[in-house]
Amino acid sequence: MRIIIDAMGGDHAPQAPVEAGCKAVSELDVDIIFVGKKEVIEKELAKYKFDRSRVEIVNADEVVTNHDEPAKAVRSKKNSSIVVAANLLKNGGGDALLSMGNTGVLLAAGLLIVGRIKGVLRPALATLLPSARGPKMLIDAGANTNCKAENLVQFAIIGSIYMKNVMGISNPTVGLMSNGEEEGKGDELTKETYPLLKKAPINFVGNVEGRDVMQGTTDVITCDGFVGNVILKTVEGMGAVVGNMVKDMFTSSVLSKIGAVFVLNSLKEFKRSMDYREYGGAPLLGTKRPVIKGHGSSDAMAVFSAIKQAKKFVETNIIDEIIGQVSNGGKIK
Repeated sequence: MRIIIDAMGGDHAPQAPVEAGCKAVSELDVDIIFVGKKEVIEKELAKYKFDRSRVEIVNADEVVTNHDEPAKAVRSKKNSSIVVAANLLKNGGGDALLSMGNTGVLLAAGLLIVGRIKGVLRPALATLLPSARGPKMLIDAGANTNCKAENLVQFAIIGSIYMKNVMGISNPTVGLMSNGEEEGKGDELTKETYPLLKKAPINFVGNVEGRDVMQGTTDVITCDGFVGNVILKTVEGMGAVVGNMVKDMFTSSVLSKIGAVFVLNSLKEFKRSMDYREYGGAPLLGTKRPVIKGHGSSDAMAVFSAIKQAKKFVETNIIDEIIGQVSNGGKIK
């Protein structure tokens, strides 16, 4: 299996992608294709021991920045690491693509270069969020800000397929994000989507509210990308604030430090459960080949988790099952 990594994307590139890629070669039995400035990647690779025969570098001299307009960057920066990596994936040069770079440009490359599955109206970013009942999926998490009811139904279907195959949940529950549990609650989009979800081939359990996100009420939450991205950023911010508050609480005095010793293991488990690095990246579901967006601030641990996620994505039949469920120009079977 060959995992393509955009080595120039993210706040800690190329160090984090290269370190994680070298570790993956040894521990995950995968081949890694780094895409980016060859001399820079070679210099970073020299720091690690790994099987050189399982690592390839594809040169790309241009780098996409956070200020680049997505569609324009894909068309004008053809030698950027994201664009070269996407073309490599499209042409069969690798089995999955992982990038920590500009989200908008990666989404544009996934749509314009890799291409969407026939019948998928819009590919969606699906991210796993921590909850009281383990990781749950939020879809869409930012790819599509203006949606129709049919889009939200497809998001629910492809999100369920992913949770079943990758997370091992036999019959994932699905909730529709709204401002109340009752069927009649929500804006026009929510009200229009609800009856369609009831007819869809999923385990739809009704509306969910914002408080249900962290409670883990359902395995999949479907919503438009505007709402989803607000939820995602809120959860990320809350995790950072709560983590710092707990740290300050147990380091504020000698007595609190002594108390921390007795709950150290529990604190470590809490920190781990709230750490986005444990969950890998956000797959772009609906494209013809596996594309995963890693967090922009990913360190080597987070990139390694995303590589594991990409490997499992390839090993399962997610794309084939999506093709089987979605057909006829976007109509749901």
